[in-house]
Amino acid sequence: MLYFRLLTPRKGESMSEAQVTTHTVQSHGVKLAKTHKYDWFIIALLIVVLAVLEFSHPFYRYIGKGMMTDFKYPHKSNTIPFWAVLIIAVVLPLVIFITLYLYRKDVYDLHNATLGILFSWLITGIITDAIKIAVGRPRPDFFWRCFPDGKELYDQVTGNVICHGDSLLIKNGHKSFPSGHTSCSFAGLGFLALYLSGKIKAFDRRGHVAKLCIVLLPLLLASLVGISRLDDYRHHWEDVLAGGLLGSIVATFCYLQFFPAPYHANGWGPYAYFHMLEEARSCSIATNAANQQAETSITTASSQAPRSGTFDLESGGR
Repeated sequence: MLYFRLLTPRKGESMSEAQVTTHTVQSHGVKLAKTHKYDWFIIALLIVVLAVLEFSHPFYRYIGKGMMTDFKYPHKSNTIPFWAVLIIAVVLPLVIFITLYLYRKDVYDLHNATLGILFSWLITGIITDAIKIAVGRPRPDFFWRCFPDGKELYDQVTGNVICHGDSLLIKNGHKSFPSGHTSCSFAGLGFLALYLSGKIKAFDRRGHVAKLCIVLLPLLLASLVGISRLDDYRHHWEDVLAGGLLGSIVATFCYLQFFPAPYHANGWGPYAYFHMLEEARSCSIATNAANQQAETSITTASSQAPRSGTFDLESGGR
């Protein structure tokens, strides 16, 4: 049985939107998980695929002596390590989703938002790593990865580099395009920006610029992550641009898989929530119709019974 706590709708707010759900993890979590069990299985599969790609060997592109000019930038440490990107782009949005769940008690919103951002992040990571491995573009600091002592060495026949640096640094040095930090940041924070824009009705045509600032804040954070990759000389500007576009596109597709567009009238909630409401209404209508039909049958039968009895008595009297 479905329970709703109805509130008085505010001006311009629909009745369905005014309903504050009481669908909790305890009451509906197991049912939702079973309904989306294949989605969770695919997420587990995507994690395995991403792990395999992460340890795969990239294509070692030909690098001649004349090509080294673009790869002699200093080899620096990461300003933002990848574990920090995981916290910024996945953990932070999940904390926001959980906070809203604690306020609204809507497990449909929590479940679909969690699925959406995980799909966005994992799909982006897989596409990014696959392209990295296939392209094998050297990073801007590849020279110092290849020749840590500054002594260049090239094949006398082909002219290709002969690296004598750390093998892991060299392997990672062939994974410049596109930027994984940037693509994964936009995959998670771009999804969060869409999520927040739907929740606060950023596109309700009332011109509240403060709402727009809230929506742009995650995108600004993702942009700063991308800029840090340029400052650390880990990526070329094309890598960062491609990563930002890739993450944003995947985030948009994954968001629209679970939520209406932010500018939609129902953009504040997931599709699953409205499907549940329609099913509840359909069940209620069917139940009322059945009850009404049963009452009509009982009324008809009871109204016919006395006439039948009266006729028999009269006939017997005659």
